[in-house]
Amino acid sequence: MKPAAFDYHRPDTIEDAVGLLAELGDDAKIIAGGQSLVPMLSMRLAYFDHLIDISRLPELRGIDRRGDELWIGAGTTEAVVGADDQVRQSVPLLTRATPFVGHFQIRNRGTLGGSIAHADAAGEYPAVALTLDAAIEVLSPRGRREIAAADFFVGLWETTMEPDEVLTGVRFPVWNGRSGFSIHEFSRRHGDFAIAGALVAVSLDDSDGQNRVSRCGIGLLGLGSTPRRATAAEAAVIGKPVGELVAEDIGRAAMDGLDDVPTDLQGSAAYRTQVGETMVTRAWTEALNEAIDDTAPGARDA
Repeated sequence: MKPAAFDYHRPDTIEDAVGLLAELGDDAKIIAGGQSLVPMLSMRLAYFDHLIDISRLPELRGIDRRGDELWIGAGTTEAVVGADDQVRQSVPLLTRATPFVGHFQIRNRGTLGGSIAHADAAGEYPAVALTLDAAIEVLSPRGRREIAAADFFVGLWETTMEPDEVLTGVRFPVWNGRSGFSIHEFSRRHGDFAIAGALVAVSLDDSDGQNRVSRCGIGLLGLGSTPRRATAAEAAVIGKPVGELVAEDIGRAAMDGLDDVPTDLQGSAAYRTQVGETMVTRAWTEALNEAIDDTAPGARDA
């Protein structure tokens, strides 16, 4: 199928794009890489009279270390994010999540901002942003504001962005010290959306010789209408020596309270939950081993 007819706009600045979006209202949609929007338009699952192309705006591209944060422009392609050395050193979880994002053709066109704004519950970049407590920057005619990732995702393909706001960049905290990161997900074929997946970031404090967990993020994807955090499991490990922690227990704890896991053609809620538990167990084990091993690529001394 082909999309319905629309008017195409290519503004010269992000301010012009925001102005157009405000002027055209609900009849307009922002497009960047188009890897989610174009298929929806082609299948007539969505329709807009106007498309506003922001893919060539230089102010939305780039990667910049700013103190204890790494800023990535919304228009930066997923391929660039996955290959960038600064991302690998500062936010290893992004680097490791990138190969799971579709196929390389998609990553060459798809953008980090587009992925996060699309807010798919099985999307890897939304889950990374949530797991690491990223800050999402948006722009509207009223000015700029930031939204914590914890407050950004509210439903399937739904965020707290206002209709006239455009996502301009994302700031990811840099985890210093002895840290480890891992992502594990299960899908029927590589490039398919995950049936369930888990992301783990963990930092250790060995000041008393106990290797205690000082910081932890456990993200889940494919297990609800939004990416989510396993907050109860995180709280259960904070301050504990790693020798007292059992990976399988953490996997089970991460599934506690998940009463809205979807059932669909890929599997029942019970099946997804079982897969999710296994993914958390594997990701926790890998991230923890990396944090313990000072020489591992993702474990960095402050």
